[in-house]
Amino acid sequence: MQTKVINFNDKFSLFNQHWSPRVIAEMNDYQFKLVKVEGEFVWHEHADTDEVFIVMEGTLQIAFRDQNITLQAGEMYVIPKGVEHKPMAKEECKIMIIEPRGVVNTGEIDSDRTALNDQWI
Repeated sequence: MQTKVINFNDKFSLFNQHWSPRVIAEMNDYQFKLVKVEGEFVWHEHADTDEVFIVMEGTLQIAFRDQNITLQAGEMYVIPKGVEHKPMAKEECKIMIIEPRGVVNTGEIDSDRTALNDQWI
């Protein structure tokens, strides 16, 4: 049993880098990751898993090849596995991502946006 309450604001205050997910908890084989984003990410997909985006603060846009969606604080979206997407935010946005342990943020794409995996805070 987890013995400590996780405070999202406290965890977000521990890092400043954009597009660099930080793990805050695990449940079975899934990780809960906090990420600060700003600007455009890269087109990518995750062939073997869905990906959940939960906007904690700010506005997140996600481009797909056939449409764009906009998420506000308090909203979430599940991207099905194998669907190419590109997140972006005009101003800093704080999000939580839920995905299986070991998922690389850029999928199979090697980019300057590829973050170190499994970074805990």
